Amino acid sequence: MDIMFLIVAFGFGLIAKFCKLPPLIGFLLAGFVLNLLGYTNNDTLQAIADLGITIMLFTIGLKLNVQDLLKREILVGAIAHTILWIVLCSIVIYALGLLISTSLFNLSWQTALLIGFAFSFSSTVCVVKILDEAGEIKTRHGQLAIGILVIQDIFAVLFLVSVTGNVPSPWAALLLLLVPLRPLLHRIINGSGHGEMLPLTGFIFALGAYHLFDVVGVKGDLGALIAGVLLAGQAKASELSKSLMSFKDLFLIGFFLTIGLTALPTLELMSFALILCLILPVKFALFFAIFVSLRLRARTAYLSSLVMSNYSEFGLIIGAVAVSGGLLESQWLVILALATAFSFIVTSVFYQKSHQFYCNNKNRIKCFEKKTPLKQDIYPSLGSAKVLVIGMGRVGKGAFSAIHAQLGDGVCGIDSDRDKIRDLANLGKNAVIGDGEDIDLWDNLDITNIELVLIALPSVDDAANITQQLKQAQYTGRIAAIARYEDEVAPLIGQGVDRVFNFFTEAGLGFAEESLQWAKVCSKSK
Repeated sequence: MDIMFLIVAFGFGLIAKFCKLPPLIGFLLAGFVLNLLGYTNNDTLQAIADLGITIMLFTIGLKLNVQDLLKREILVGAIAHTILWIVLCSIVIYALGLLISTSLFNLSWQTALLIGFAFSFSSTVCVVKILDEAGEIKTRHGQLAIGILVIQDIFAVLFLVSVTGNVPSPWAALLLLLVPLRPLLHRIINGSGHGEMLPLTGFIFALGAYHLFDVVGVKGDLGALIAGVLLAGQAKASELSKSLMSFKDLFLIGFFLTIGLTALPTLELMSFALILCLILPVKFALFFAIFVSLRLRARTAYLSSLVMSNYSEFGLIIGAVAVSGGLLESQWLVILALATAFSFIVTSVFYQKSHQFYCNNKNRIKCFEKKTPLKQDIYPSLGSAKVLVIGMGRVGKGAFSAIHAQLGDGVCGIDSDRDKIRDLANLGKNAVIGDGEDIDLWDNLDITNIELVLIALPSVDDAANITQQLKQAQYTGRIAAIARYEDEVAPLIGQGVDRVFNFFTEAGLGFAEESLQWAKVCSKSK
């Protein structure tokens, strides 16, 4: 791969960070700049991009609960949105064909329906990237969005099979044997340790499943996703996902570059792509209306709809198949690529302020909410707790266990990960499901008896946001938070946190104190 690809990607990614925008926006722009400079996509870059998508789908599978896909809000939501969007989008595109007299918009109803279908998908890469950076994959709205994406991926596979005629091999039925092999796969993960063998094992499983499915005529990406699902729930699944995170982010840079390198845009093609991005609010409104009609909370519906309001890389694949089959003009592939890139930028920018926007406009958004929520959306009770620990990761769970040993049910843990809360509840510990950034949660929780809140979340922005929401909910007790770096301490103090602990420093101090205590006991016993 040309070193210029890395230099330009780094430069525009850095500019995006300075502008307080997600780096993926910089990578998308870098692709278009490289295109203007005369660079084109090549096999090496495409291989890196494909590898990034494969690893990303594998890590999604590691966090996916298959039973969630059968929930009404996911299955019905995905089907209803796809049908309604194809109808509405096709009408808009056909109407443009009547209003704008060009070769591109000289469309038949069949062509308009095909383009509408290509635009019906939301981007797995964009959505997961945004949710991952915000630490919201395990939240209610994060799981809803990912569930919808998986259903959409299944639609894409069925479409490609029907159009290309590539029916899976009869040997594909043997893939079902992977299910009884789960215990063996789990043993392999356990035996891989915690060092460099762990991510290597992840690569082997993801790529092995990709090629295994591809050999029998099933989409390889679906194989990577299923491989992750087979390992989901395993004790080291979370650790495996984290070990692959840096690799995934690095390889996905190649994916964003390939979008810009797809074709050289003209002013006319860019104009058409921007026009198609103007109907993204319709996509948002459709998702929101369907979600609230299925009795989801307004905040969940709003955040899920917003993060899904983009076009997908699968649309490019479908467009490429349609062009090769003579169903679309080749210029449409450029328009699809441009519209997809622009939609990534729109979603990334708007989602950054999504929580603050909801806080400022929650009454207007909640007026669409059904009076009777789903059972799993009923707000919990904190019991008799006086201490609240937000975030049941390694640090939070450690703090929770230490306090529980002294106060029992006087401490309550809260996390958006249902699996973590279920495990603690099975041990008889006071723990509830909740998203700490949900202002509605704090409005409906009785926190009058809480004297201390420990925010054990790695994101400074999340900790600051929760602190502000606690203040708005009239919380008057103490707030402590963790930080990974020294330059994160002052901003948290400025947001109202009473005490900030650098957990690397504190871990060293704790280790030293415990060791000294142990040494004294040993010396006395001699």
